[in-house]
Amino acid sequence: MCVATFATWVRAHKVRHFQVFKGNPKEWNQQFAVVKPSSDDCPWGENTVENFDPRDDAPSTGVVRRYHFTIARGKASPDGYEKDVILVNNQFPGPLIEANWGDTISVTVFNNITAPEEGTSLHWHGFSQKDTPWYDGVVGITQCPIPPGTSLVYEFKADTYGSTWYHAHYASQYSDGLSGPLIVYGPRHVEYDYDLGPVMVGDYYHQNYTVVAAEASASTNDFTVYVPASDNNLINGKNSFNCSLVTDGHKCTPNAPLPKFHLKKGKTHLLRLINSGAAAMQRFSIDGHKLTIIANDFTPINPYTVDVVNLGVGQRTDVLVTGLDNPQPSYWMRSTLAMNCTRTLNPYAKAIVQYNDAPNIMSPNSTAYFLPELNCGNDALNLTTPIFPIEAELEPDITQVIELDLFTNSTGSHIWIMNNQTFRADYSNPLLFAEQAENFTSPPEAEQMIFDFGKAKTVRIVLNNKYQAAHPMHLHGVNFQVLSEGQGYWDGKAIINPSNPQRRDTQMLRRYGHMVIQVESLNPGVWPFHCHIAWHASTGLYMNFVMQKEDIQDLEVPASVTDSCKAWDVWEKTNRVGQTDSGLRI
Repeated sequence: MCVATFATWVRAHKVRHFQVFKGNPKEWNQQFAVVKPSSDDCPWGENTVENFDPRDDAPSTGVVRRYHFTIARGKASPDGYEKDVILVNNQFPGPLIEANWGDTISVTVFNNITAPEEGTSLHWHGFSQKDTPWYDGVVGITQCPIPPGTSLVYEFKADTYGSTWYHAHYASQYSDGLSGPLIVYGPRHVEYDYDLGPVMVGDYYHQNYTVVAAEASASTNDFTVYVPASDNNLINGKNSFNCSLVTDGHKCTPNAPLPKFHLKKGKTHLLRLINSGAAAMQRFSIDGHKLTIIANDFTPINPYTVDVVNLGVGQRTDVLVTGLDNPQPSYWMRSTLAMNCTRTLNPYAKAIVQYNDAPNIMSPNSTAYFLPELNCGNDALNLTTPIFPIEAELEPDITQVIELDLFTNSTGSHIWIMNNQTFRADYSNPLLFAEQAENFTSPPEAEQMIFDFGKAKTVRIVLNNKYQAAHPMHLHGVNFQVLSEGQGYWDGKAIINPSNPQRRDTQMLRRYGHMVIQVESLNPGVWPFHCHIAWHASTGLYMNFVMQKEDIQDLEVPASVTDSCKAWDVWEKTNRVGQTDSGLRI
């Protein structure tokens, strides 16, 4: 039995491995095969949560997990309301990717978006992409869009482990369905009996993403317009919508099915919570059950128990729930939008939690936990301490202060600014390639928002939020230490748990508040730092950190990536590219 884990391998023994047929991409099929690691030792060797510094090199298993994704338009009715969507392999949410820590993940992405045609890309949220920054999946930064009718193979190392997701990083495509879960299995620091897999929670919009993005920057003083209201809230792509509210002629089927989860008495179950929404903060709970938090993003932490888990967009939290000894037959699982942080027609997503030996009861009779007023922030930093300690450097090489605000430009449109600047991408000239060649040829309207850290190893970022909206701030390429967060401006002194501060890749910046993060700038590349609310990124709340610039010039970009740019240039010359906003609406 693997000494770094306990109980059975269950899911880790059944990593899905897709083979791809050669030939016409539109005729490719998927083959399912089971890959079973040895039961005598761990695929990742003797590394454990306690002894492995995540800044070091990850193990190498020599195994490649291959997937084939076709991205295309379709229709879906996840809550009963039928709408046009963009899907991966015609699934909502997209297919689950699974791998072991130290594997290589290889995903062939074929762009079959037609009527109308559109570029696309995929970002693998939370991975460092060390030595492979061109596979980070951000158009205008690390790659050109994948043109319609072509494909690109993303291949990168699973250099960390835990729960995450992938999503489009071109336009707001992911808010129309272009996302899915991704799990990397690795060492465990808390025992549990069953891994119940990903639980994706997210707000949901019935309008096309281009319409919602336009509303977010509308030339108006009406707050209710440029903070677009979602129509519903989903758990694993399901909920039911009140069809009597539909007035636009769309087909709507009432009483859409809800997801189900099964618990066993006295057994401990792992739930991998992922906020894959476009804008709203989630408040997750299971009636009558306590939740033990064991990891935030890709960072295992010392466990602590809560009634409700708060999740900003892009954040992941692994929780354990133990089955009751004398349970009711069923309970409600709830994920509720934080109403003082967003707008929606229905904040309530539900799923049924049923005990396996109980009768099939469709409507549980359980009581929700009280949800106190929320400041649109995460749990207090003194609660979240990583298992592997890394001390904060008290004298960083660089300290950069950044102020965030909302601004009305000369056209009357609302845009987000960081230090009085906004971001706009140039699809055809990725910044990574420009940095490598030291050749910036982007047109003047492309506002690149570049912060070059030079040779600095430790960088401190002080964010001050001057507006009433909260922001889940996400950094690509590295995770960061969260030194402080709270109301108002930072006092320049307070650091929470300096001997071992919380580490993650996405952290809530509360309204009218501050957040202080610290980055080890050791991963050569151009790494986006942005709000993960789609409608905020779409209106410019976005910047790029250049790390170890001299080493970037030594990187060799694969021909497939540069060829994709050439293909995009050819396609763009005969097609109108509707870049009406920053171009990175995530």
